[in-house]
Amino acid sequence: MFFYQAIRNKLTNWLIHEPPLPGVIPYDFNRLKYEIRPGDVLLIEGRSRISSVIRTITQSPWTHAALYIGRLVDFEDEELQRVIRQHIDVKDNTRLIIEDMIDKGTIASQLSLYRHHHIRICRPIGITPSDMHLVIDYAIKALGQPYNMRQLLDLTRFMLPWTILPRRWGSSLFRTSTGEPESGICSSLIAEAFSSVQFPILPFVQTDSAEGIEIFQRNPHLFTPKDFDYSPYFEIIKYPLFNPDEPLPYYRRLPWTKSGFLHQDHGILTLPEEAEKRTSIFQRRKIKKTEESNSHSEDKE
Repeated sequence: MFFYQAIRNKLTNWLIHEPPLPGVIPYDFNRLKYEIRPGDVLLIEGRSRISSVIRTITQSPWTHAALYIGRLVDFEDEELQRVIRQHIDVKDNTRLIIEDMIDKGTIASQLSLYRHHHIRICRPIGITPSDMHLVIDYAIKALGQPYNMRQLLDLTRFMLPWTILPRRWGSSLFRTSTGEPESGICSSLIAEAFSSVQFPILPFVQTDSAEGIEIFQRNPHLFTPKDFDYSPYFEIIKYPLFNPDEPLPYYRRLPWTKSGFLHQDHGILTLPEEAEKRTSIFQRRKIKKTEESNSHSEDKE
């Protein structure tokens, strides 16, 4: 048992290790932390190996999701405060999120943990304050649940074509040996919280002869972080590094490089193709002029 646990811990640490930030994050974290609201869903672009796996599976840059719940000082319910304090020791004005981590399960974390990550905020449109309280309450009461490793594998199986995996394997997706659904991962926990108040994310819609249309809540275990980005029921909130609310046109004031280089990702800078062509033509003309000048000088001699 000890050997199994040691191997699992080593594998987990290898999967979640994040390399240093390669550059500057293109958004203003200071603006974000003052304008974020309780109930906002944070989509995070991770840099770890498990993030690369999730990115490949979901075909989306968003590899992790978290629910912002606010600060302890903002909670009027003392019972919720007590539950949160059992899981994290922070000051009353610390901004907190609830997330599911592969090595820790469902935990409360500080928002500042993702200061150096690319973040997108998805804000539920039109949700009532009372329902938002219930969503946050649902997430807080899930604190301490273990991370569902099997669901991550099930999600991988679900997204692979049936030509690779037998269709009969789909019948056991997201089920325990008792037939009950498994506990969730980061995005499914948040989906469950919103489904508990019947707030839609990406519901299934079909025509109904009596009602015209009929909608069904989607299985929360099928959700991935990108679904909150795609959902028409969430507003996308962005906080760029340079404030577009300042005198326009703000993009004219950005510190664009004067070198003319293009960034090709992975730290590679190159001249634009047209610029390279123009440079080559200029160099050829310069060489030709030099040759003609030398030839003319020789003729005079």
